[in-house]
Amino acid sequence: MNLLTQTIKNIKPLDKKAIHDVQKKLSDTMTNVEGLGYLKSILLNYAGISGEKIPSEPKKCTIISCADHGVAEMKVSAYPPETTVHMTKNYLISKGAVANALANFSKSHMVVVDMGIAAPMGKIPGLLDRKIALGTKNCAKGAAMSRLEALQSLHTGIELVQKYTAQGYHCFLPGEMGIANTTSSAAIVACLCDLSPEEATGRGTNISDERLKVKIDVVRQTLAVNQPNPADGIDVLMKLGGFELGCIAGIILGAAANRAFVVLDGFNTGAAALIAATLCPTVKEYLMGSHLAAEPAHQAILEKLNLQPYMDMHFRLGEATGSSIIVNLLDGMLLAYTALTKDHIPDLFCCQSEKAMLPLTTQELQEYNDTIRPLHLSSMEKCQLRIDNLCKPIYSLGRLEEIAVKIAGITASAKPNILQKRILCFGSKANMSSTQQKLTAAFAQHANAKVTLIELPKPSQDLLTAIKGGMLLAEKEIRQGTQIIGIATTENQRHDICGTKVKQALQKLLTTNYIELTIFKDRLLKPHTPASETPAANDIELAYMIGLILGAAHGGALIVLDNFISEIAAKIAIDLAPNVKDYILRTETPPVSALDWDIPSYLNLNMTTGGGCIAALGMKLVDASLHMLNDMKTFTEASVAVANDGPGAGRQKI
Repeated sequence: MNLLTQTIKNIKPLDKKAIHDVQKKLSDTMTNVEGLGYLKSILLNYAGISGEKIPSEPKKCTIISCADHGVAEMKVSAYPPETTVHMTKNYLISKGAVANALANFSKSHMVVVDMGIAAPMGKIPGLLDRKIALGTKNCAKGAAMSRLEALQSLHTGIELVQKYTAQGYHCFLPGEMGIANTTSSAAIVACLCDLSPEEATGRGTNISDERLKVKIDVVRQTLAVNQPNPADGIDVLMKLGGFELGCIAGIILGAAANRAFVVLDGFNTGAAALIAATLCPTVKEYLMGSHLAAEPAHQAILEKLNLQPYMDMHFRLGEATGSSIIVNLLDGMLLAYTALTKDHIPDLFCCQSEKAMLPLTTQELQEYNDTIRPLHLSSMEKCQLRIDNLCKPIYSLGRLEEIAVKIAGITASAKPNILQKRILCFGSKANMSSTQQKLTAAFAQHANAKVTLIELPKPSQDLLTAIKGGMLLAEKEIRQGTQIIGIATTENQRHDICGTKVKQALQKLLTTNYIELTIFKDRLLKPHTPASETPAANDIELAYMIGLILGAAHGGALIVLDNFISEIAAKIAIDLAPNVKDYILRTETPPVSALDWDIPSYLNLNMTTGGGCIAALGMKLVDASLHMLNDMKTFTEASVAVANDGPGAGRQKI
């Protein structure tokens, strides 16, 4: 019995008892389990894989498989073939690739393996030599490899997993490097998802329109020449694949056989997963999705594998990019679940009671809003230029780049680094359930953020005075060095949004395509509210949040939104002062929100749990973007070839 056959035989279904135990604990502890959104299903699936009643944080291993493709001679990539050699050296010598930066972020051990680089690699420190051949043959002219070579690539992936699971690693983040591998993957996806070459083929390394036409024709020719059998995964790999894709398919099979799991990245790892699932459908249970890649056929891959993308960051890169971010969010959920199983509540909270103050005039409000500074364009331009010249295809990190550039504009620094964070949660500890306290503390701890609970005065103030209170609160935080402010409310205030008049305004806001806030504005512009019209407690809360957002933007802090109420507050603040928009980071779109935003959200976790948990996850996206900016090297620093086609040509320099 060969290694592949034995491995497939060892793959078993998930541990249903462990899933049941974790599900029961969640149900017994939380009144709103579904508020965790997809984090709940991620946790349950991981429990089924690990078999643990209280799943521990997995020891992670990033494996970057490198190999060349003969089809590169068809000029289907924006980068020359020698880039495979350059980037492999970069991983291990300069350590300045995306994979290095995000392995640092996710605290994952990184391994680099030569599966078939078309050059002698010498003795590069740390490089695992598993070279099968000097690259594959040109799959547009015949089979990419022999059946024996296909088996060898699968066996190598299995053996790597066996080696590292023996060392305690139970989470694998596969990535790949190989010029022209998206052409190979497009052919695999077209075959296994029954797509046309046009549907399966994307821009890969951001190629031009002219080269995309060539690439589509090459995929069409590859399928016509080889006639792969979609029922035989080895036949598909042999005829269309690359050695690194076979290795990743082997990693997936080996992980499932050893009760470990694999977090998929983008298009290429998805193509490899299709091959693994063709060989053994049960491996799907041991896979976790991460992001929706920019390649057009990635959605078809995820649907075929029954996987959910948890974020849409517009990535077009295969170096365990999205998977490193999602597995970090899993760590946060595991920390939160562990906290739920204990009686102790981590003491991360600082409680603060707000007092009444002098009222704010409408003129003062207008003058304050008029002095909110636009972002620092020079720093943003310098930051973007650096990002474009980091060792990766240009614009391949999509919204992670946007976050870094936004922070550069806020901080007036082309290369910002570690930023001090604080989550300000409106409500009192008495009104916050012990479960919510544990969740908030755990997610904040994971984000390395402090939490302050803001207990507001009784509703005796007018709304303008409450807005002033929020401004002063923000100014105080910024004086203390806070540069990222998360804005949230306690869980049991989440559904009772605000008083009757404001609810009417919000209803208009939800049913129109523009901001219709006449009722609320009328109240804001009244210097004093008659006693008979004293604002409700949640009106005051909303006004404080608006003031906090205005004050944070005025002081130059990034504002990370949490749940629906924080989105409402931000929407109104932007209407009052349009420059506020540049300071807002939306973690995800709340499921109950129908607001018409032109600010992107990043995650797709379907969460409604308040208390700052969602804002804490947004702060982790900021951390990932700063790792990218500070840990990566430029093409010049790492001696890597730059683009010769597409938008990178001329912009990238060495």
